[in-house]
Amino acid sequence: MDNFKRVPKTTLHRYPIYLKALRRLKSEGVDRVMSRELSEYVAIEPTTIRRDFSFLGNLGKQGYGYNVDDLIQVFSEQLGMNFDEKIILVGCGNLGKALLNYNQWNHVVGEIVCAFDLMPSAVTGTNVPVYSLDEFATKKPAGCRIAILCISRDIQKTVDLLVDNGIIGIVSFASEHFTVPDHVRVKQIDVVASIQELVFEANSISDK
Repeated sequence: MDNFKRVPKTTLHRYPIYLKALRRLKSEGVDRVMSRELSEYVAIEPTTIRRDFSFLGNLGKQGYGYNVDDLIQVFSEQLGMNFDEKIILVGCGNLGKALLNYNQWNHVVGEIVCAFDLMPSAVTGTNVPVYSLDEFATKKPAGCRIAILCISRDIQKTVDLLVDNGIIGIVSFASEHFTVPDHVRVKQIDVVASIQELVFEANSISDK
């Protein structure tokens, strides 16, 4: 991870995009790829791709391109991303069900393997098992570290339950603030804040 100290944030945000595309290429039987070919998958200019890759060393050869397996290994190691990561989802309302059916999990970091809800019997049309939140301690898959939180009540109580049972990473769509121990990482998804940022940027463009 030392290389990341000198990688610009905008470049770092593109690395998972490259990794996803490379895994898809591998699934299609592609062994090596040129930057211009990868560009067609990720909609990023070849010059930008080559510059982004250069931060991690000499990954390719002129005229040959990049070895797909080698790139996958480099990006997986640097990003700490495990393709077999078991992810759980908590809260199967409209948003939760939409995430369960999200069609771009493949070739990223793993998959949602199960979900939890206060009323699992009322949840239909999902492609993974849905358990009662009361069963979390016994139904949580072994080795699962990451949870997606899509609930609107009893948030702190639920977070405490997740943490007490080994969850160390939370992607939260919850609107209320909650606290976690120092070893737990939280990524807050705030749609309203994102819209506000876009409105501000649109106004800035309009004023020019």
